[in-house]
Amino acid sequence: MRCYVVGGAVRDALLGLPVKDRDWVVVGSSPEDMLARGFRPVGKDFPVFLHPQTQEEYALARTERKSGKGYAGFVCHASPEVTLEEDLLRRDLTINAIARDEDGRLIDPYGGVGDLEARVFRHVSPAFAEDPLRILRVARFAARFTDFGTAPETLALMRSMVAAGEVDHLVAERVWQEFARGLMEERPSRMIRALRECGALAHILPEVDRLFGVPQPAKHHPEIDTGEHVMMVIDHAAATRQPLAVRWACLMHDLGKGDTPADILPHHYGHEQASARRAREVSTRLKAPSECRDLAEMVAREHGIFGQAAVLRPETMVKVMERCDALRRPERFTLALDAAACDYHGRGGGPRPDWAPRASWLGALDAVRGIDAGAIAHSCADKARIPQAVHAARVDAVRSLGLRANGPGPDTGDTART
Repeated sequence: MRCYVVGGAVRDALLGLPVKDRDWVVVGSSPEDMLARGFRPVGKDFPVFLHPQTQEEYALARTERKSGKGYAGFVCHASPEVTLEEDLLRRDLTINAIARDEDGRLIDPYGGVGDLEARVFRHVSPAFAEDPLRILRVARFAARFTDFGTAPETLALMRSMVAAGEVDHLVAERVWQEFARGLMEERPSRMIRALRECGALAHILPEVDRLFGVPQPAKHHPEIDTGEHVMMVIDHAAATRQPLAVRWACLMHDLGKGDTPADILPHHYGHEQASARRAREVSTRLKAPSECRDLAEMVAREHGIFGQAAVLRPETMVKVMERCDALRRPERFTLALDAAACDYHGRGGGPRPDWAPRASWLGALDAVRGIDAGAIAHSCADKARIPQAVHAARVDAVRSLGLRANGPGPDTGDTART
């Protein structure tokens, strides 16, 4: 029985990055032998065990044979006769097919160390084409390793996989898992660009793919089309360390612009409602968590009016906060403002000043939450008028702030609506 650290732990160590988890491959052993040594089985599709002391994962060396469509269509074979080189051969990229033995010696049969030095994503073997999930993994790695490029032969293989319809067999849960991880990397726009370069984006997220080439309004740096704008927005969200829900909302916030009739471009009148509908549809299709879906829909619907805080009537501000359920869920409302701020910063033209509307909305929310709704209800002789009285008190609280006296902020966004 021989044990080797493999995959990401070896790759990241060679790149000088922190190693979070170590995965091991075991050569020359069997499930019975692993159990006899005190390992605990956890694998369902192939033999994986937890070390009795470290709880790290140890997988028996195995080979894979394609048996159907999609990422799940494989038959795995694990036995003591499977060699380390055979196990590494089934992996996706050469940089993930490097092993280190217990003495620290590297085993690199497919040139992964050289590709690390050259900053290249290269597939290990033609078997890469058997698993469409690998396209998403390469795209996610592009978002993480921002100075790496894809080898021409690997890009050609990815394009052929898309043309063969392999990506159409990906299940929503796995697509979401890879997108969520990629959005949380250093530069998520590189994930979108990698998917677009190989043609996969048009199959997986056609609503985003359609945004490239759609012009922005003239006031928003027209040289930046809507797709490029969205790329800048998600990268700003990453640079400011926003949580996943905000980053997803940033990716979804302008989807309605892809539906704008060509004869009215570059104007996008009322695109927020279409964007909200699209954001909900995409989030539902990919089975995104409810907090991501709900925030994306809200930001798509409201981001234009959020930018109007300096010129809105107090009545309108209160209506916006009420329909956003901001009084009961102030944390989510704050996240929506954070996404809107990313939208403001992702418009080209160099660094911009802080997004002034955020402070105005948070001030208005604090004022509204300071209203004693119970006292107002107690003082109302006509109980049917309680909602109206509470609403009026909220409007008075916002009016007392004198926000409109400050004049327009640095970015007033799109046409306000009530």
